[in-house]
Amino acid sequence: MRLQVVNAMKVVVQRVTGAKVTVDGREVSCINQGLCVLLGIARDDSQKEAEWMAKKVLNLRLFDNPADGKPWDKSASDLGLEILCVSQFTLCHVLKGNKPDFHNAMHSDLSNPMYQDFLKLLGSLYKPEAIKGGEFGANMQVHIQNDGPVTLQFETPNIPKPKERKPQKTSKKECAKAPEGAIASDSVTAAAAELSIQDS
Repeated sequence: MRLQVVNAMKVVVQRVTGAKVTVDGREVSCINQGLCVLLGIARDDSQKEAEWMAKKVLNLRLFDNPADGKPWDKSASDLGLEILCVSQFTLCHVLKGNKPDFHNAMHSDLSNPMYQDFLKLLGSLYKPEAIKGGEFGANMQVHIQNDGPVTLQFETPNIPKPKERKPQKTSKKECAKAPEGAIASDSVTAAAAELSIQDS
């Protein structure tokens, strides 16, 4: 059976009244009202995917407007709420029968720096003190008090890489239109080299 290859940064976002991460009974981080974000980093993800995802998470309108009670009107950043973001490589799974395969997930040597950079990116776009993280690579217990419940899952779109511009070739028509006396430098060099050979 051929495994499906899907490369995209993925998240599960939950609106919470509180959330915390513990490791071996030790509290690593804790937030009050806000968002709990489980982040899956795929093997081909780059800074572009991280930027798209960070902006999307910060601008998700999952909260009521406290002024008039209008639902789905405010984001966590609008209300100054906290965000707990936990690395979750299992989101990048592919099922092989009933067994999950994680070959689409970025290797830990690369995904840890990207995860840390993602936390910093959230902070730079919002406010650093409101962003909390887990403990990468540890056996974490994530305690989530889902508010609603409200849970969304999505992934980055296919972001094409910029195309490389090939050097343009001068057509015969363009050469014909060139003003008299205008000779390309490489042509002058070639002509000089030819004269030098003839004189020797």
